[in-house]
Amino acid sequence: MSESSVIAQRFKTLALSKPNQLAIRFGMPGHTEDFDFAKFWRRVERVTGHLQNTFCLKGGQRVAWLGLNHELQCVTFIACARLGLIFMPLNYRLAVAELKMVMKDATPSLLVYDALHESTANTLTLEQLGELPQSDCHTSLLERLIDHPSPRHIEFPRISEDADLLLVYTSGTTGLPKGALHTQSGLLANAEASHQAHDFTEHDIVLSTLPMFHVGGLCIQTLPALLAGVSVHLHPRFDPSAWLTAVTEGAEASRPTLSLLVPATLRAVLDHPNWAHADLKSLRGIMTGSSTMPASYLQQFHARGIPVGQIYGATETGPVSVVLKFKDAISRIGFAGWPHARLTLKLIDPEGCEVPIGTAGEVCVKAPNVMRGYWSSSHTQTSDGLQDGWFHSGDMGFLDQEGCLQIVGRNKDMIISGGENIYPAEIENALMAFPGVAECAVVGMPDERWGEVPVLAVTRQATPEGNQLSAEDILSHLQSNIARFKLPRRVLFLEQLPKSALGKVQKPLLQNQLIRSNS
Repeated sequence: MSESSVIAQRFKTLALSKPNQLAIRFGMPGHTEDFDFAKFWRRVERVTGHLQNTFCLKGGQRVAWLGLNHELQCVTFIACARLGLIFMPLNYRLAVAELKMVMKDATPSLLVYDALHESTANTLTLEQLGELPQSDCHTSLLERLIDHPSPRHIEFPRISEDADLLLVYTSGTTGLPKGALHTQSGLLANAEASHQAHDFTEHDIVLSTLPMFHVGGLCIQTLPALLAGVSVHLHPRFDPSAWLTAVTEGAEASRPTLSLLVPATLRAVLDHPNWAHADLKSLRGIMTGSSTMPASYLQQFHARGIPVGQIYGATETGPVSVVLKFKDAISRIGFAGWPHARLTLKLIDPEGCEVPIGTAGEVCVKAPNVMRGYWSSSHTQTSDGLQDGWFHSGDMGFLDQEGCLQIVGRNKDMIISGGENIYPAEIENALMAFPGVAECAVVGMPDERWGEVPVLAVTRQATPEGNQLSAEDILSHLQSNIARFKLPRRVLFLEQLPKSALGKVQKPLLQNQLIRSNS
């Protein structure tokens, strides 16, 4: 019998057509377990039985997941697709108070957790039951979904293509987290866009190390690769030693060919003592999922013959929106790339009019993989967050003559100084790879003469260069890389920058911190 969920049917087909092919190798190097597509599907069937019969879940209910990356996370996601349930990965880096807000908003009926987060899970469900007596949130240690057989009889509901499947909360850098709601058809469209971005082949192996509570870790490579029948090596968490071991040890044919990294993890790999002599010839490319990336990081990978492509997007867009493929990576450093085949892109001014080529405007996208809308506890069929189907990203960028997109910053971060527009990302990108600089961020500060001026906050590396780093060194470097009117009026050294749970600098908090210190 065929599955009514198209996503689940893909995996059932793979279990029949490629039963012995590796689906997931889970664990850190030296401590892994292999699951071929047949075994993976058997686990999906068992978890499906428990979700419906042991926990009595019905279509539309939410299944929350709290834990490190795990192969059962993928299994449970597919089981949810079969039953019309909504899978809801929780960001374990959030404070308990923040997780409580998410739980209260989404009211999941089941919380699956790993042993590392058992205490947090118990706290969350007790709080939820205390505040919402009418709710009935079951809990389950993840191994209990699989360690004993489930009832064989399953009544499958009819699953429409636009059934909701994934609820992912944003990091909440400017306010309370919002849940972006993605449908089965939207996730399939995203997987197809990823397939085109990577040009997956049957010989590829994806190394997945970023957290799958975020669409970057789950939906840029991991899920699209599995849907395409490509093997995935899944690590519970990112560790630079484990990443380098995975891509350098063993027969070349069994080593990863693709991986996804962000600036912080790229830097961790580059700073690792094994980087210089690592055998990386199995890799045909690295994708990164950040709109701003220091050119020096890219150049160091390119010098080793490994192109670093780009996937630009957001939690709300699935996230695959704009793609810089490997073939263009070296010649287009600093660019985000071109829209995927089914995405429409426009750049607009504050009045909503499209801007001409070469002029900065807000990036807006429309595509089948864009979210349905933000979650609403009163009605899930919401389009809140979209304007006539368009998602307004808040990012500022421009298109060159060939239609290639470059991101220059966030519209809310733009600084207007003496009538000139200054995008903090331009300053930050010119400095992020400077010796001695660990991290940096630019915010606008009030100024009587200019209206506002850019102020640079820097954290030092724990190195001799970092210890000796001065404001004069930084300004001297910037003077040769950016226009004079963009130069920071002040350079401040901090112990750390305020960040969200996803590691994004929270500029409103930084700005308030600097204003208070200046008063």
